[in-house]
Amino acid sequence: MMIILASSSPRRREILGRFFEIKVYPANVEERSTVKDSREKSLDIARKKALSVSSKFPGATIVAADTMVIFRGKTLGKPRNAEEARKMLRALSGNVHKVITGYCIIHNGRIIEGVEETEVKFREIGDELLEWYISTGEWKDKAGAYGIQGYASIFVEWIKGDYYNVVGLPIKVVVELTKLGFKPKR
Repeated sequence: MMIILASSSPRRREILGRFFEIKVYPANVEERSTVKDSREKSLDIARKKALSVSSKFPGATIVAADTMVIFRGKTLGKPRNAEEARKMLRALSGNVHKVITGYCIIHNGRIIEGVEETEVKFREIGDELLEWYISTGEWKDKAGAYGIQGYASIFVEWIKGDYYNVVGLPIKVVVELTKLGFKPKR
């Protein structure tokens, strides 16, 4: 049995690859959805990713996910530039936000999917620290302009829920794969 990760995310590759032998085949779909609800939207996008890759690998197990940062009812996507990243991080400073990941696993024609939600509270981020973080470039290609597993860990006051969800792939996905008969590697 082969697991295909339908994502180019190095963070998802690292999490899933820690437990299983995987192949990576990024889904070539637009990460948009007409669904309004954030939880349903992330699930819809994850499902589209999984379905787009499943036709190319019959018999393989496909794993796809989509992560969103939600603050005051608005989705904070991946910033296009440093100024957008700065605005996002200033908004999150001292506040609680949600990280939502929809995931979809396709295994033997069966679809297993779900949504994980984690709350994250940021400390107040001073201008000097913010500018230092922006200069690292770590904000690039990250929803909400931060990676909790990197330098931005110093912004986090607390989290409520799955840490790996904030990184980009809920640990629940690993558990689901073990239920399907995949054995974690040593």
